[in-house]
Amino acid sequence: MTEETYAIIQLSGKQFSVKPGETLVVPTQETPAEESFVISDVLLLSKAGKVTVGTPLVSKSSVTAKVLEHRRTKKLRVATFKSKSRTRRVKGHRQGETVIEITAIK
Repeated sequence: MTEETYAIIQLSGKQFSVKPGETLVVPTQETPAEESFVISDVLLLSKAGKVTVGTPLVSKSSVTAKVLEHRRTKKLRVATFKSKSRTRRVKGHRQGETVIEITAIK
């Protein structure tokens, strides 16, 4: 059985399980494309078979990620309708998202 390094991180109020070299789609981040950033909110860290659970965060640990691209999801149509008054309205919504690659777990 191989011992893989992985971590559970918190990013924009959501939790993700990550491994080095993995690509993730996360909510929109402020970092420009092709730049790296550090995620210090590590909730759990597993290295060489040793699991460390944070209370609530693991101290002195971080995950480095690189932003690959910013994009938007497919358009959702949101329709409202009121009977007997001829009121109809259609709106569209596209959620922003960021594609990141995990480069290192420390």
